[in-house]
Amino acid sequence: MFDGFREFGAALSRFTERWVPDAWVICMILTAVALVLAIFGAGAGVEESILAWGDGVWVLLGLAMQFTIAMVAAHACVASRPVFRLLDRLAGLPDPERPVQAIVLAAGFSLVTAYLNWALCLVACALFVPFICRRNPNVDIRVLIAASYIGLGTVWHGGLSGSAPLILATPGNPLLEPGIGAPVVARLYPVTETLFNPWNLVYLLAIGGVGLGMSVVLHPRRGAVTLTRDQIAAILPTPPEADPEPATPAARIDAFRGWPWLAALLLAYPLGHSIVTRGFGTSWTIDAYNVFFLVAALLLHGRPLPFLRACRRGVDSAWGIIVQFPFYAGIFGLMQNTGLGSWIGTLFERVSSQSTYPLIVYVYSGAMNLFVPSAGSKWLIEAPYLLPTGQELGVSTVSVLLAYAYGDSTTNLVQPFFAIPILAVTRMRFGDVVGYTTLIALACAITSVFAMLLLPPNL
Repeated sequence: MFDGFREFGAALSRFTERWVPDAWVICMILTAVALVLAIFGAGAGVEESILAWGDGVWVLLGLAMQFTIAMVAAHACVASRPVFRLLDRLAGLPDPERPVQAIVLAAGFSLVTAYLNWALCLVACALFVPFICRRNPNVDIRVLIAASYIGLGTVWHGGLSGSAPLILATPGNPLLEPGIGAPVVARLYPVTETLFNPWNLVYLLAIGGVGLGMSVVLHPRRGAVTLTRDQIAAILPTPPEADPEPATPAARIDAFRGWPWLAALLLAYPLGHSIVTRGFGTSWTIDAYNVFFLVAALLLHGRPLPFLRACRRGVDSAWGIIVQFPFYAGIFGLMQNTGLGSWIGTLFERVSSQSTYPLIVYVYSGAMNLFVPSAGSKWLIEAPYLLPTGQELGVSTVSVLLAYAYGDSTTNLVQPFFAIPILAVTRMRFGDVVGYTTLIALACAITSVFAMLLLPPNL
């Protein structure tokens, strides 16, 4: 049975690699579809639709910058010398003669980092795999990559960096104060109601356990595909370079350790003050999240120039967010400033009931994630019709939000976009591992379907 699933996963990968275009092109395809639906479905005029799209383009610039900083700060943390040394030590924990222990370590590391930060998981797991291979040469590289990827397919969107929950918790967010059209939500939803909802925490434990268990089961008992010593040596990352001794007054000023400490203090104190005076639930927003990782990156590097070099490399990973967000914002403008959002919501309402709506949102979110792998921008496209429809059916905003988050996570396991960093480091193809990730995704999907049928409509 497993062989059949692996062949299916490989066939799916071949199909997506052959037929699914670049993410920005998909965005423009969705834009064209949204324009057609607004005109011929919702009854908006051609000029009205074009102007609505144009009015939305620059609405999400603040949010785009917030998510860009999240990616850059996470990359800067991982690129520090202390983290580099930590990864090397962790990789030595498993018994080299028992490769399943290495799978458990990789899966556990992926789950923990994904819960903390999706970008941290992407970068840290990609760097961790070569260390594990060096210390555990008998581990199957395909299953190791799949295990290192499971955090993004299970717990990330219900974790501390979940895009949709953080958007609803951030003051001035586009759904609360859209700048165009009517607000989608009437109030902020602090993370105590969403990310720290008991239902979400139980679900994350369950789905993380399913992902870890499947990773262990899939490791072959014999005939493992392993890397040679030369292959491992070729993919091992080099430690962050040390700064030369300063030779000029300007270089000595640049090397002064007080600058990162001053920046960390100025960033951390207002956040700490807010948590003490207002509480964690209302203080933990996208901005607070970025402050935490910026402070961590500053302290881990200790000097200005290594921190800035790490941030510069992090921008390379964030370019897709910078370029694509304005175009997704145009679709958001169409949803908000024409009747398109309410028209799509009516279609959902016709095929849903209070008990089935979370499952429909889960499936729909997962399917859309195959085409729009940016959870934050996708949420801003879908929320204007998913949330009002839920209200009409008696399903709370929190229940809809969590169903959306879970669906968005599951199909990451069969979506090549987020696998790019780990595949680039290991020099593997997505087709080499997608059979395993598809099996894990199927197990997670089955578990989640039952969970969605049990999800209370009024969390």
